[in-house]
Amino acid sequence: MARMTRRLFIFDGPDRFVPGAVGEPGDRSFFLQARKGGALVSVALEKSQVAALATRMDDLLDAVEAAPDAAPDELGLEEPVVELFRVGAMALAWDPGSEAIVVEAQTPTDDGDYVELPDEADEGPDLLRVRIDARQARRFVRHAEALVAAGRPACPFCGEPLEAGGHFCPRGNGHLN
Repeated sequence: MARMTRRLFIFDGPDRFVPGAVGEPGDRSFFLQARKGGALVSVALEKSQVAALATRMDDLLDAVEAAPDAAPDELGLEEPVVELFRVGAMALAWDPGSEAIVVEAQTPTDDGDYVELPDEADEGPDLLRVRIDARQARRFVRHAEALVAAGRPACPFCGEPLEAGGHFCPRGNGHLN
């Protein structure tokens, strides 16, 4: 298989960095979207990745005692939502020099691990890197939490999403809940 040239999408201090979804609960596609000026990038990911990123970002902000709680960003995804790539692995870091959160999202690799490469590398997974201040990070976290919570309700027994007609619950002893 031929290797393709690596693509980098770098947003230092974007105008917006938000999670979002397209579709109805139970059939939603999730995205991270960054915009700075006229540049707009959307990458697709799983709902569980949005939830994990929000949780880890919130924990990191608490650990460095950065920025008080913030209200969620009420804005949704900007149109058009064009998937540039699907996220495989993500990395999250605190940059003490700029007091900013750095989020990196890469295309999947053969082994599924995050690959740390210099920006000058010609080959490797595509990368979205976003550097946001602590207040913007808190807004991202609250928006992600609201987005994830807006999905289908969870089964009180097994935690799996409930469909409109119920679902087969492994903890329900074979009964439809």
